[in-house]
Amino acid sequence: MARSYQLTRRDYLRMAALGVGLGAGSASWLPTLAAAESTQPQKTSKAVILLWLSGGPATIDMWDLKPGSPNGGEFKEIATATPGLRISEHLPKLAQQSEDLAVIRSMQSKEGDHRRATQFVRTGYTPQGAIKFPTFGSLCSHEIGNREIDLPSFVSISGGRGGGGGGSLGGGFLGPEFSPLVIGGGNDGGLSVPNLSRRDGVSEDDQRQRMEMLNKLDARFRQDRSGQVVDALETAADKAVRLMRPEAAAAFRLEDEPDQLRDRYGRNNFGQGCLMARRLVERGITFVEVTLGGWDTHNENFEQVAQLSATLDTAFSTLLADLKSQGLLDSTVVICQGEFGRTPKINGRAGRDHWPHTWATVLAGGGIQGGQAIGATNADGTEVVDRPITVPDVIATVCQQIGIDPKKQNMSNVGRPIRVADPEAKPIEELL
Repeated sequence: MARSYQLTRRDYLRMAALGVGLGAGSASWLPTLAAAESTQPQKTSKAVILLWLSGGPATIDMWDLKPGSPNGGEFKEIATATPGLRISEHLPKLAQQSEDLAVIRSMQSKEGDHRRATQFVRTGYTPQGAIKFPTFGSLCSHEIGNREIDLPSFVSISGGRGGGGGGSLGGGFLGPEFSPLVIGGGNDGGLSVPNLSRRDGVSEDDQRQRMEMLNKLDARFRQDRSGQVVDALETAADKAVRLMRPEAAAAFRLEDEPDQLRDRYGRNNFGQGCLMARRLVERGITFVEVTLGGWDTHNENFEQVAQLSATLDTAFSTLLADLKSQGLLDSTVVICQGEFGRTPKINGRAGRDHWPHTWATVLAGGGIQGGQAIGATNADGTEVVDRPITVPDVIATVCQQIGIDPKKQNMSNVGRPIRVADPEAKPIEELL
């Protein structure tokens, strides 16, 4: 039986470069080449992946352990590939990749309530009255998002729709156009994007006719009405239609990845969400957040943190290796953080409570100088004693790495210009 061979886009280009004549029949492969081009991953110049640890992780049990202190808890430190840098025994894979990690051990803030702290860390601004601050992902989408691709420039995976302790925040005064596409986080527990395909019984021609009719009705509606709400609805509809195109929908097909790679990420929502994040930045998406919840450990802190750390260690380490193998780590900043830390003092339920005064954030990739720890806390973890770092400082640092001017101003919903990063923010020079 004769075998059927299908030339790839790379094969076509290689033959063309070598001057291989394809004769009059070349017209038949040009459409194939165009289709192949449209499905190729589009590598973005700069991107951000936020690994959001919702609930406030006990960073004193992860990145800044205190052995020998009554506050130290049950976990042991282990050495990393970076001399002098030690982290939790429950993060062994990340310990081997420490040369890519910058651990900021001197984070501090004043917000100890989940909702307010989440808004602060995710926007860089303390909640203030009527001002609708956009989340950092929306700001990145607004400033450097690629408007030419069918995919949205901001995607939230397993973040939910709330906007509170674990939910995704939106575009704020930038408008709903820059809010995230939310994937997962629903009751089904999966990572599917709903309504990407046509309904059963609806042919491609039926779909086309329906869209033409919808466009005509929308055009009539817009003749007598205008405003932000109408513009937002039109933008949302356009995004939805573009997302349904096969080339765009393919970005979310995790089944296209090798089973071995999916296993290495971990067969859970967070692990598979990290794999999807890599697929999305590979195709030109600017900002992807992946949420791992469950860090609100008022009770049985050590049992929960050990389990959550194992999930984080597997997915985070694989993500770094995968981004590096795809040539994407240098252009992608990875942030791992939650809304605050946990109390150094262990409570009577073997738990730790809310603590914004000393906590840690980890950065990697995107030109960030890894293999180091920035700042320090004292022996019992209760005070920052060296190089205090604020949330706006981190935002300003990431902005500088991805080509956004942190001092740029956008007009807010109250008619007042607001900078991308707080005016007091200072990029962390040691990381640049």
